[in-house]
Amino acid sequence: MGPGIWMLYTGIILHGVCYDFFFVTGYMYTEKKSNERIKSAAQGLFTFVTYGLGMFIGTWFSGFVTTYYSTGQEYQWKNIWFVTAYIAVAVLIMFIFFFKEKKEIGVVK
Repeated sequence: MGPGIWMLYTGIILHGVCYDFFFVTGYMYTEKKSNERIKSAAQGLFTFVTYGLGMFIGTWFSGFVTTYYSTGQEYQWKNIWFVTAYIAVAVLIMFIFFFKEKKEIGVVK
């Protein structure tokens, strides 16, 4: 156990939080917005887009980024992490401006 072990545990905790807020919330939203007839197809599409297509593109892109920000056997980790941070900020901005949830007023379930 080295002095940087706290970063490993922090990464594990952040992974759990990110999983909950992205994947589980996505499944819940899909469940809420789809009707009974297409619910299974909608969940399957969400799974394909995130676990299939999304991870394929993410793996390909991360390989490109790490190759671009490396000099021989040395990686420029600060620049690599900034790329992912910029993508996260761009997604947040798009979410804020383009995601509009219709509010149901006076509906009690």
